[in-house]
Amino acid sequence: MTRDTSAEKETELEDLTEVLQSLEIDGVVSGAIASEYQRTRIERVCDRLGIKSFTPLWHKNQELLLRDQINAGFHIIIVGVFAEGFDETWLGRTIDRAAIDELVHLHEKHGINIAGEGGEYETLVLSGPVFSKKLVIDESIKQWNRDSGTFQVKTAHLQDV
Repeated sequence: MTRDTSAEKETELEDLTEVLQSLEIDGVVSGAIASEYQRTRIERVCDRLGIKSFTPLWHKNQELLLRDQINAGFHIIIVGVFAEGFDETWLGRTIDRAAIDELVHLHEKHGINIAGEGGEYETLVLSGPVFSKKLVIDESIKQWNRDSGTFQVKTAHLQDV
């Protein structure tokens, strides 16, 4: 089942609750690493529905998590930057070893969350070992506004790995 949501603060939780209620599940696995806000909101929905909430990445070393994702073969790009220290060159950039080194530097200099969990940046996974196809971006645009920006995918297609 899928459901569109406006992604507004409380509406998204109602939408999530509605979808989860319609499924025969015992719990939800989420990728929260350090955000108490994310973790507790999902836990409240699960508690209300009487299902388990599991956060296997909770309080793990963020630099190591990113390096593990890259080493496992995930291809991840940055599609939004919203914090001091980022510039337009980060938009559409692949997260690789060099990018992780720079994220660590930005953490040391500006205090950003290395994994972007504080909203400093957003990502898009194009491919990985758990997917049978990869996402290929055909057309995109960068939008930059003074100190933040987004990488918008206009057209894309799936391709066999």
